[in-house]
Amino acid sequence: MHKEEKRVEKVKLWIEIGLAILIFAVVLKNNYKDTLQSKEYSKKEVQTDEVQMAEKENKNARTKIDKVEKEEAVQLTSTDGFYPIMGKSDVTVDKMVTYFKENGGEYPKDAMKQGGADSIETFCQMYYDEAVAEGVRPEVAFAQTMIETGWLQYGGDSTVEQFNFAGIGTTGGGVKGESYPDVQTGIRAQIQHLKAYATEEELKQNCVDTRYDYVKKGCAPYVEWLGQKENPEGTGWATAERYGYSIVRVIRDLSEK
Repeated sequence: MHKEEKRVEKVKLWIEIGLAILIFAVVLKNNYKDTLQSKEYSKKEVQTDEVQMAEKENKNARTKIDKVEKEEAVQLTSTDGFYPIMGKSDVTVDKMVTYFKENGGEYPKDAMKQGGADSIETFCQMYYDEAVAEGVRPEVAFAQTMIETGWLQYGGDSTVEQFNFAGIGTTGGGVKGESYPDVQTGIRAQIQHLKAYATEEELKQNCVDTRYDYVKKGCAPYVEWLGQKENPEGTGWATAERYGYSIVRVIRDLSEK
């Protein structure tokens, strides 16, 4: 019996050792699994951090690029602190449309439709195309129109039906100024008149500006000089004080859209 008890005790011991090994293996396996999960989670965290950092760097880079592009645009459109009438521009048709809708009154669709521009989109596209054709910056002519017509609401001596968008030929006292057969002709006349002030270069398109020959060519290469009081030679488009500067203010606002 003594030997049998020893054998039983030995079997129990081996069972206990086996259970201990099994328990150790299970614990080890779970710990390994937890470690893997922890590493995987840490890996995901690192990846997320890297993605966020990359996005932040891209955003900063984009901001720097935008800043450089804006500075280049300013350099492109500024000479000695003045705004040239002639040259390339980064202002788009969409910018002009948006600017009008945010700041102007109701587009005079009925009257303008008779002249071939049934929407502000068509109107702005005409300005862009006609200006680019002559090398004039579109925003210059567009901003001048907003000043001259009170955002196409008129109310002065001339009327919308004349398609005279810059007061060409108006001298006050009820003088209505020039009239044009349609919107595009009125826009072209204004842009050709601006070009006459800005440069001695010849026109690219047939002249429709009936007052083109009255202008001393190249006497006002900058928008600021369109006002007679600010023009070094005392010549200019209008007599109102700081006339050109009021146009430039609109241009600056428009360019930020």
